[in-house]
Amino acid sequence: MAKDGSQDKGEFERKLEAVLTVQLPGCVSLLSAERLSGGASQETYRLVIEDDGCESGERVLAMRRGAGGVHANKSELGYPGLSTEALLMQSARAAGVPEPEIHYVLMPSDGLGDGFVMEWLQGETLGARIVRSERFEAVRPTLAYECGKFMARIHNIDLQATGLVGQLSKMSPRDCVQQSWERYRCFHTPQPMIDFSARWLLDHLPANHETRLVHSDFRNGNFMLGGSGIVGILDWELAHIGDPMRDLGWICTNSWRFGGNSPVGGFGEYADLFRGYEEESGARVDPVHVKFWEVFGSFWWAVGCLGMAQQYRSGPDRTVERPAIGRRSSECQVDCANLLIPGEVALIPIPESVATEDLPRTDELLNSVRDFLRIDVMDATEARLNFLARVAANSLDIVHRELALGTEYRAQERTRLQHFFSSENTLASLRWRLVRELRNGTIELADQVLQAHLRQTVVNQLAIDQPSYSGFKTATQTEKVKTP
Repeated sequence: MAKDGSQDKGEFERKLEAVLTVQLPGCVSLLSAERLSGGASQETYRLVIEDDGCESGERVLAMRRGAGGVHANKSELGYPGLSTEALLMQSARAAGVPEPEIHYVLMPSDGLGDGFVMEWLQGETLGARIVRSERFEAVRPTLAYECGKFMARIHNIDLQATGLVGQLSKMSPRDCVQQSWERYRCFHTPQPMIDFSARWLLDHLPANHETRLVHSDFRNGNFMLGGSGIVGILDWELAHIGDPMRDLGWICTNSWRFGGNSPVGGFGEYADLFRGYEEESGARVDPVHVKFWEVFGSFWWAVGCLGMAQQYRSGPDRTVERPAIGRRSSECQVDCANLLIPGEVALIPIPESVATEDLPRTDELLNSVRDFLRIDVMDATEARLNFLARVAANSLDIVHRELALGTEYRAQERTRLQHFFSSENTLASLRWRLVRELRNGTIELADQVLQAHLRQTVVNQLAIDQPSYSGFKTATQTEKVKTP
């Protein structure tokens, strides 16, 4: 039978129907439960219920649930938990922030894991459409201002009155950097650009900052947009008490611009974001302070992407999406390089196809499977399965580029490190030596040879992983990187 998370789908729907019919007035039965695409760390469902209180007889709801339907250990993950997430959304709604109404928070006795059922909102959440669609042409000019305004309202929520002060962790800028750096170290993978960025961040910690409620994931793709503006701000799973400027830096992080040229979510300008925030909060925004959090955003998501790959290895949600996201770490590392060590880079040329008597060749086998997924499977599927077929096809593209460029990439990296350390050791041992010396401070961040090596390494890794990413274009052109 078909599986949904860790449970048989029939059992999942029976349990869910039992909860809904008891807890929601008017609910007669569950008609459908469709898991939506995306949501690598949490699951989102579109529920259709039979409701005798509606004129149409049916009502659409949304459910947010922990991945795999398991109960998360909040102390291990550092997240507030989905019940607290529901409280955050209720508190924000009361403060004038657009949020759906929460109908029910799942209990352990429900047997469905952590989660909550809420009002279904109609709007667009896909970041690329928000950046490019003609539908939102009239909304985009004021969208950065609107984001700044709603951020200010979130930051002004009374933590004591709402009870959130006892539910959320408190994190200083130093805590944020050190926690992410330590998490990355636990993955046991040498990624020198991540260590370089961590060192830079610790050397540039904000001198003064307020302590407020921080959404921590307010970005393009995590709010819902309608024809007149934002209708819902979503995904509160990273909320904490800390420096509010983290939210302003995060929405400007390049990963969430979706190919748009404008720094705020790909759709707006720094000045408009800051103006909306200042007019609502009465506090002045320091662009240098925001840049710190923009760098942190790329550093944090570089680690987060590696965490997705780690979770694929350990479960419980072993989908094709997780290792694909793991490869996106190189996108974020290039963004860090563009912000911290911009400069020239030499790309490894793509070799011409080598003639072979093998029928079929390796590249032909890969291409045939990729095209099957991207054409046949995608044409025959919809919703999440369609999305995962696209992800799988994209992963095969990465394998194709790895086969073409990987050998020369690693050879050049080893040669640079052998010269840098005057050592003939293996590439693996040289990478680890570089990482250790970055961590213990033996190597100065200002070392020009180090910076050139890191830039060359991360940009050419991105040429394998995702050469269409906007940060790759920035890294391979001479124009100045746009910063606050």
